[in-house]
Amino acid sequence: MSKDREGTAYPRAVGTAGHDDGLRPDPAAPPPDPAEHRPARPGPQPPVTQPPVTEPPVTEPVIPSPAGNPSAAGTTGTAGARTSPRRRRGPGPLVLIVLPGLVTLTGVLALAARYGLPGTDLAQDPDPGRSSVGNVDGSYVPWLRRATADCPGVTPALLAAHIDQLSGWQGDTASLTERGIARFTDADWKTWGRDEDGNGTSSPRDAVDAIMALGRKDCSLAKEVTALRTEGIVNGDLADLTLAAYRSGTDQVEKAGKVPAPARAFVAEVKKRLPQYDALVRQNPEQESGRAPGALLVPPVTVLTVTSPFGSRSHPLTGVTKLHTGVDFGAPQGAQVSAAREGRVEFAGTTPAYGNRVVIDHGTINGKRLQTTYSHLAVLQVSAGQNVSAGQSVGLVGSTGLSTGPHLHFEVLYDGQYTDPVAWLDSGG
Repeated sequence: MSKDREGTAYPRAVGTAGHDDGLRPDPAAPPPDPAEHRPARPGPQPPVTQPPVTEPPVTEPVIPSPAGNPSAAGTTGTAGARTSPRRRRGPGPLVLIVLPGLVTLTGVLALAARYGLPGTDLAQDPDPGRSSVGNVDGSYVPWLRRATADCPGVTPALLAAHIDQLSGWQGDTASLTERGIARFTDADWKTWGRDEDGNGTSSPRDAVDAIMALGRKDCSLAKEVTALRTEGIVNGDLADLTLAAYRSGTDQVEKAGKVPAPARAFVAEVKKRLPQYDALVRQNPEQESGRAPGALLVPPVTVLTVTSPFGSRSHPLTGVTKLHTGVDFGAPQGAQVSAAREGRVEFAGTTPAYGNRVVIDHGTINGKRLQTTYSHLAVLQVSAGQNVSAGQSVGLVGSTGLSTGPHLHFEVLYDGQYTDPVAWLDSGG
């Protein structure tokens, strides 16, 4: 027999293992005593002591990390719990700004060291002011002299210095348009180039051909600026004006009335090289001597009264300090002005600065051209192309152009350079 929770007895089924006890009541069991199931009256209870309350450690739930990034889930604590991940500091502004620049600069310097900077060509741009006279073969000097023969203002040394400034006398160049020591383009070579040494080839890479070609070009430019200077359109040293015309063009020289600003550095660099080439030419046995003692000039006016000498002065009208390229002889209005030497009248006309002006070409003396000029004339008595003899009247004293009163402005040019006229008129000159 078995009893359920309320005391009802049930017979155990035959063959069972007791797994269904309490499911069926036993009808023969006596009813349960209610006292047995009455709850006991509670007695006195001991005081309850609460254990000290402690805060459990705060942990964060374990978050599975994304695939391939286990560090994103944080770090593991001592009890297997995962603590908060430590915040990682990013790169500072110094790293973000400076480091890329350093990397780029390092790369550029490495490329420059290996291949050179773009646009640089040492062969085309020699060191400014540094002469390459040591690169000149002595056999070129006679060709330099031949190239500048009968060329006022352009000397063998000037031509050599010009080539030095262009190429340092080095024929090699990385340029695709300029070739040889004189840096001729194909178009310019068609105008100026010839086969000078008779080797059957006309080439800018042939040094002799190049020397003669540049000499022809410079001499042509010298004649153009000489004409401008003769007419009073431009002022300045003939060599400087010629180099400026090469660099910037004759039209720019005419527009400026002098060496234009963009050409001044080029002219200065050529002039820096000139002294060494002057010395080189003097070492050549074919070098020509200076003015012959017999190359004296007759006085252009009867009485030589110098009112303003040759040399630097402040112009009486413009106030500009510059070279006074001749000498002023005081003379009365209308006095006769005579040719100082036989020659051919190269110019006879009116200019803004010189007024009525005459220029006479007296040919060459010791291979260098001699010219005289007569300015501020009241009247012209000759014309261009006319041959004159020494002492022949060419005009009358006046005060035309920029002048403060009647006088003769007289100039002497030897090889295109202004010289002191008094030295030529002096018996000991």
